[in-house]
Amino acid sequence: MAGKNYEMDMTTGPILGKLLKYAVPLILSGMLQLLFNAVDIIVVGRFAGSRSLAAVGSTTALINIFTNLFIGVSLGVNVLTAQNYAVKNDAEIKRTVHTAIVSAFIFGLFTMLMGLIFCRRVLQIMGSPEDVIDLSALYLRIYFCGMPFFMLYNFGSAILKAVGDTRRPLIYLAVAGVLNAILNVILVVVFHLDVAGVAIATIFSQCVSCVLVLISLMKADAAYRLIPGELRIYKSNFLRMLSIGIPAGIQSMLVSLSNVLIQSSVNSFGSVVMAGYSAINSLRGFCYIAVNSITQSAMSFIGQNYGAGNYKRIKRITIECTVLTVVFGSGLGCLICLLGRQCIGIYSADEAVIEAALSVLPVTLVTYGICGIMDLLPGCMRGMNYSLIPMLIHIFGVVIFRFFWILTVFPGNHTLNNLFMSYPISWILTSALQAVAFAVCYKRVKQKILHPELVPKHHMGK
Repeated sequence: MAGKNYEMDMTTGPILGKLLKYAVPLILSGMLQLLFNAVDIIVVGRFAGSRSLAAVGSTTALINIFTNLFIGVSLGVNVLTAQNYAVKNDAEIKRTVHTAIVSAFIFGLFTMLMGLIFCRRVLQIMGSPEDVIDLSALYLRIYFCGMPFFMLYNFGSAILKAVGDTRRPLIYLAVAGVLNAILNVILVVVFHLDVAGVAIATIFSQCVSCVLVLISLMKADAAYRLIPGELRIYKSNFLRMLSIGIPAGIQSMLVSLSNVLIQSSVNSFGSVVMAGYSAINSLRGFCYIAVNSITQSAMSFIGQNYGAGNYKRIKRITIECTVLTVVFGSGLGCLICLLGRQCIGIYSADEAVIEAALSVLPVTLVTYGICGIMDLLPGCMRGMNYSLIPMLIHIFGVVIFRFFWILTVFPGNHTLNNLFMSYPISWILTSALQAVAFAVCYKRVKQKILHPELVPKHHMGK
């Protein structure tokens, strides 16, 4: 049945054409996901006011803290599935799929409970203003009830992407997105449910996309078919998923923690600046989706070629993805800056909010291609089974550096521009370190493929 027409052999043929065929649906999927969030922000900003806009927008970094660890594990699912798909190891693919789905549900329940219990306390630690914190807490408590659906969708779509299928996740997000937009208007504009209406609409849309992904896996005529009666956790597959995914998740979680510190610093400027920052985050998200889609593509392509032993193709994939990352990241960033007032005006008609956002927009967007490279190279290394090294570099170059900047440089010049200069500087530093690490890891992979008998046992994985 469904399956073969959506799959892709990434180990042969021209790379660029296949990369674009794979990445464009990913980019469109990500854009749709962002539009869900943008619709949330636009609806509350336009129909519920700047306080509600600040309440919804300021929760992004906090949500990421709770979710990124397990989203990182889904990257492990992608890499493991891709490597086994390249060598047609159907038994391992089957075990990975069923382990992934059970794990996703458990992780979703755990994240939901942690969010419900701790969200308000963390908002207080972040210094969320009194006029915003109640709305933020309400939004988060409802939002976290949808975490099992969110995790199942991400793990299920990671399996589809590993075999080259990025089109069906795009279709499913489109369906869910239309539902999300309709429910937003009905619940916020018609029934005046404010931030609660936005959160409820998000849960329903996540549920729909989750169900569609699970149905596609159950109907697949391939090794990655999901059979409910065979759901269980296979220990070896679970541990391998964690070995690749946990470092990626910890990296994302700690970066989100540094962004929470940024958000806390933004909070010190008041709700108007918070609202402007919420709009900037939403716009910057479009750049992120573009470069992250290239990173996901590189990870799947390199995962398949690593499994097949095509070391020369790994290098070519990395080079071509680097070029695409710079073009997409900096190109979109510059375009948004040129249309800055119009873009910010979509989120809020408040002139003070618009001016606050415009004052820092260029700092983080013009150089966004460098941010993309900073994330691309770790993705390439994870495709080759190296996950710990890029995590450690990221922690030093992004997390520790931003903490240092905010605690030492920012207090001496308490301005928004000074605060946000920590972004491009950390991107440049981390990208340089990741490039050196990639060169070392690639050399080891090449040696392993050409002369496996010469490679020390402790170099055969991480």
